[in-house]
Amino acid sequence: MRELWLVRHGETVWNAEHRLTGWADPPLTELGERQAQCLGDFLREQSYDAVWSSDLERAWRTAELAFGIPRRDRRLREIDFGELDGLDWRTLDACWREGLLHRFDEFHPPGGESTGSFTERVLDFIEELPSGRHLVFTHGGVVRLMLRLLGQDQFLPNASVACLRWDERAILSVRQP
Repeated sequence: MRELWLVRHGETVWNAEHRLTGWADPPLTELGERQAQCLGDFLREQSYDAVWSSDLERAWRTAELAFGIPRRDRRLREIDFGELDGLDWRTLDACWREGLLHRFDEFHPPGGESTGSFTERVLDFIEELPSGRHLVFTHGGVVRLMLRLLGQDQFLPNASVACLRWDERAILSVRQP
């Protein structure tokens, strides 16, 4: 049995500015650091067989503040938004917003990564995990992807935690701040 505790990183400067954040790596805000520290009280109530993080600093820093030093894995990165990275969501062309919101399976930003490649990358990581309980600090797109694969399309706010029993394809809980 593989149980995944997927944690979306704390708020970043770009999150606060409503900017798309893929492989760029803006720092956590003061609020983001507080969110990470608050997560620690909740996460430390459990034991984990392994703790993982995206290699991007915002996820790694959240892990460090919330729990301790994780193992980094590049496959846990957010989707690569390519030329859309850093653009303001509120002023983004409607076709790209529509793609992200309602046609996610077909989404492929210019100069970026298709959702097919993104899915393959994330599942490659998940399928390599041994049995056990895994704490995974990652990004909103990764958490959304995993929830979608289990039948629930939901984009969670910063510092949310989704607990999944992967082999049973079950969502155990979703905790939002």
